[in-house]
Amino acid sequence: MRTRTMLPYGRQTIEDDDIEAVAAVLRGDWLTTGPTVTAFEEALAAAVGAPRVVSCTSGTAALHMAYAGAGVGPGDEVITTPMTFVATASSAVALGAKVTFVDVEPDTANIDPAAVRAAITDDTAVVAAVDYAGHPAELDELNEIAHAHGALTVEDAAHSIGATYRGRPVGSVADLTTFSFFPTKNMTTAEGGGVAALDPAIAQAVHEFHFIGLVRDRDRMRYPDEGPWHQEVHSYGVNYRLPDVLCALGLSQLAKLARFKARRTEIFARYTEGLADVAGVTPPVVRDHVDPTWHLYPVRILDGRRREVFDSMRERGIGVQVNYLPAHWHPLFEDQGYRRGQFPHAEQFYAEELSLPMWPGLTDQQVDQVIGELRTSLSA
Repeated sequence: MRTRTMLPYGRQTIEDDDIEAVAAVLRGDWLTTGPTVTAFEEALAAAVGAPRVVSCTSGTAALHMAYAGAGVGPGDEVITTPMTFVATASSAVALGAKVTFVDVEPDTANIDPAAVRAAITDDTAVVAAVDYAGHPAELDELNEIAHAHGALTVEDAAHSIGATYRGRPVGSVADLTTFSFFPTKNMTTAEGGGVAALDPAIAQAVHEFHFIGLVRDRDRMRYPDEGPWHQEVHSYGVNYRLPDVLCALGLSQLAKLARFKARRTEIFARYTEGLADVAGVTPPVVRDHVDPTWHLYPVRILDGRRREVFDSMRERGIGVQVNYLPAHWHPLFEDQGYRRGQFPHAEQFYAEELSLPMWPGLTDQQVDQVIGELRTSLSA
């Protein structure tokens, strides 16, 4: 029996110049914590409009670093969305914070500012939004709500690097913005991530947390006369440093981000046009004041047929995916008292959501194949 080749829902786009960029670093003197890391971070900061970006080993690490840089700890509250990969919430738990989920907007599946406004307290340290599928959250309103209560905003932009919100690049609006460079994301470093911070002091705290907590500034040392080799740890940190060899790939990929985004936009438009007359499916929405970078193409399968259509599409060789199990359904949060049914918009979205294949290398013929197989699955 011949196994059918599966068209994946996402994959990396690696070209010869990416490979050569990595090989050049492998032939050089630095594999980690060298000049390519600095070059990548500076290029990222310029691209996203932030004063500083700190690179790191994953999107999850980026969230952990952002919360740590924001000073989150025991007794603090982090308000976030259940419609996300669990790391948006669990990284705050790792620092001892209490996570408070609130519901999402029924159309974008992004965190609902009205729900944040109703939930925020004086214990809230961070309001964490997620740019679901690459569509930026309502950042100006979230900033206003958070800052009025002395809290910071964290934008989980794992899906949205290259996007803009009201004409401003993602990375330049929230107090801290986190990125993921996993292979299926909009650009890749194989594994990797980054944190953009608007406040230089917070950016330095993010850097030191990801660099084992090491302090090398003599003016801040407790024992500055120990010797020229001396460095100190003043607070707990971890090793989340992204090596030069992966930053070389990131630099090469960053130069292609605009092209990748343009192709994703074309694919989005082709899906939307091809599904316009298909009953039982709702395409994603786009608000006028955002220019998304589409990491996902999330359709909603109506009438309780999502599992049926998922299985049918997989059987037909189309690697659809579901993004995501609501975070409060995970046993980690269920054991903290969260229950199914608490956030109806997020849970309804999850019950209907199906991610169609989306990456820059998809051909028009493959997009049309996906549309055709979805039509067939829905008509069965």
